Amino acid sequence: MTSLRDRLFGAVPDRFQSLLSGVRFSQFVSVGVIGAISDNTVLAVLRLGFGVPELWAKAAGIETAILVMFLVNEHWTFSSVGAAGRIPFLKRLGKSHLVRAGGSSVQLVIYWFLTQWLTIQLVVYGTDLWFLAASPIAIGVAMFVNYVFESLFTWQVHQDGAT
Repeated sequence: MTSLRDRLFGAVPDRFQSLLSGVRFSQFVSVGVIGAISDNTVLAVLRLGFGVPELWAKAAGIETAILVMFLVNEHWTFSSVGAAGRIPFLKRLGKSHLVRAGGSSVQLVIYWFLTQWLTIQLVVYGTDLWFLAASPIAIGVAMFVNYVFESLFTWQVHQDGAT
């Protein structure tokens, strides 16, 4: 008699089973925290320090986070997969940007919804900081999109017996 767990895993194609690595997902989330800090720092500095419009500041924060997270993922989370060399590195960087365009779009739409459509305020010392509170919510949703697509397309963890 097969267990429910075995039946569920049996129904998941091999390509997607590689996503179930708890270690890799934990690393990805840890890197995501670094990215979120980068994103929110740029967002706060540009918005509060330089008066850059919210969505432009958010877009700059996302791009900064993408670059920071790619480098950390390249050297830690996915360090055991992917060909060595400058050209393969640049190809992965390009793929990462293409793949993360989906996650970035999800993040911007959710951020827009939370900050422009909803009428929530979080006033601290006379300044509405809701835009900073909404950012991690949008980042969290986009993280799942990014994990799946980065794993499958950028680093192709399902190939060559990568774990």
